[in-house]
Formats: sequence, structure tokens, C-alpha cells
Amino acid sequence: MPADIPCMPIYGRHFEPGQLQFITTSTYRRSRLFTCQRFSWIFVETLRQLRQEIGFLLIGWVLMPEHFHLLIRPQPAEDTVHFMRELKKRSAQQIIAALDRNRHHPRCRALLARLRLPPTVHSDAYHRAWQRRYVPFNVFSEKKHMEKLDYMHNNPVQKKLVSSPDQWPWSSFRFYYLNDSSVLTMDRLA
Repeated sequence: MPADIPCMPIYGRHFEPGQLQFITTSTYRRSRLFTCQRFSWIFVETLRQLRQEIGFLLIGWVLMPEHFHLLIRPQPAEDTVHFMRELKKRSAQQIIAALDRNRHHPRCRALLARLRLPPTVHSDAYHRAWQRRYVPFNVFSEKKHMEKLDYMHNNPVQKKLVSSPDQWPWSSFRFYYLNDSSVLTMDRLA
């Protein structure tokens, strides 16, 4: 290898127009924020608001105690960056504010301590709810689309949170298989 070419990985994101994107991200330090129903509703409402503002198609989702997966089709594809930044920022602000207001409760105090940024981080914030990065995966086929939906819907069962997907309220399973849109309505692809 020539000496002038560095051996560093390149982390580029390519968002293909019209393609579905399967997105994964985790909470800061894998904190189990979403064992709290109130925080789960904050996430859902933030997702709903952004969907109206930005106009992406929501094909599938699951919110787990310490991460989430989304299957979306943003228009334009590059809006994923803006959407993810806003989803994480808005939900984090509300969750951290709620924890701070209730710091007299031991669980809230413990979660705030876990979300506290180390003093070496140069930021105007003291806490972080989400990891900075997220992993996007372009979904190019109907087979992969169905694979990702099945993966999301079965994630709570695989993690032994419930015995069947219909018992987990924080996913698109109930919309597709029980015609229940009480949490979120999905955009069906033709």
C-alpha cells in the first residue's frame, strides 16, 4: 500500500432515493429508558409529530427498553439525517426534563446519573439520552422488507420481554396483524 493512503475506515452513508431504510439506534450507555410507559409515549408522540412535519412513510417500528428500529421511506432520502437528529433531540429533551423534575424518586435519580456525560465531553448539555450514531441499512427488496418487519416484530419475544409479539404495544405488529392503530398507523406499501 502506498505511504500516502491512510488505513482508516470510511463511514459514509448513502441514502438511495425511493428505498426503504432500516434504522437502528440505542440509548446512551444502553440505559433501559423505555421500561417506563411515559417515556415510550414521549417517543411515539415525537415520532408522530415528525412524521407530520417531514412527511416520510413509516412502514414498521419497534421500541425496545434500550433501542429502537424503524423501517421508513423518507422523501427525499437525505432527510433521514434531519429526521434522526430531531427525533433523538426532541425525545431526549422531554425525557431528561421529566427525569430532572422527578429526581427525588430513586429510579429517576439513578437514570439521570447513568445518562450524565463525563466531564471530558465538550458539550453544553450535561446528559444524553441517545447514542450519537445510528445505523441505516438500505432495504432493496420485498424479501428484505419482510425480513426486517419480522425481525422488529419478534424482537420483544427474542429478548424474552413477552411470549408473543401481540403482547408488545410498542411495535407495528398490532397494526399489521390485529388491525390496531391505537398507537401508530403505518403506511402500507402497494
